[in-house]
Amino acid sequence: MQDAITNIVNQYDLTGKYLDDFAMNELQDYFSTALDRIKIIEIINSQTSKIIKEAATQLYEEQPELLRPGGNSYTTRRYAACLRDIEYYLRYASYALIAGNTNILNERVLDGLRETYNSLNVPIAPTIRSIKLLEEILKALLIQEDFNNIEIINEPFQYMINSLSEQDI
Repeated sequence: MQDAITNIVNQYDLTGKYLDDFAMNELQDYFSTALDRIKIIEIINSQTSKIIKEAATQLYEEQPELLRPGGNSYTTRRYAACLRDIEYYLRYASYALIAGNTNILNERVLDGLRETYNSLNVPIAPTIRSIKLLEEILKALLIQEDFNNIEIINEPFQYMINSLSEQDI
């Protein structure tokens, strides 16, 4: 997994260049948001169960057919797998947040997802919706905590949503 620092340094190392103003600005941006990212991770860690439960509740209220016979969350095993996947999206989004880099999302979540979901006949729309719900719920929690830099959480969630939306799963 690469963080923002490693990513920047590696780019310059590969070209044999010293860090320029652009690189220094990128590093400064990363460090200037470090405390905000840590606070967000603390909120995620302390409220993981609540976030996942709320995302699942909203998803199934919006799409009750998922819980009916023939739905992808019908049976206890499938329902548990859906909750597990929602937890994965939240956990890996938190890793990307703290790293300031979305590379881990490709490595651990998005690469291979197409084949897995195709083999299991899992529709992608509810997956995308669950990721959006995670983002919305986390934003609401941050507002409750009087957190100012809410936009910082957009990148990992939007990256997953955009990546999955572009794939023909």
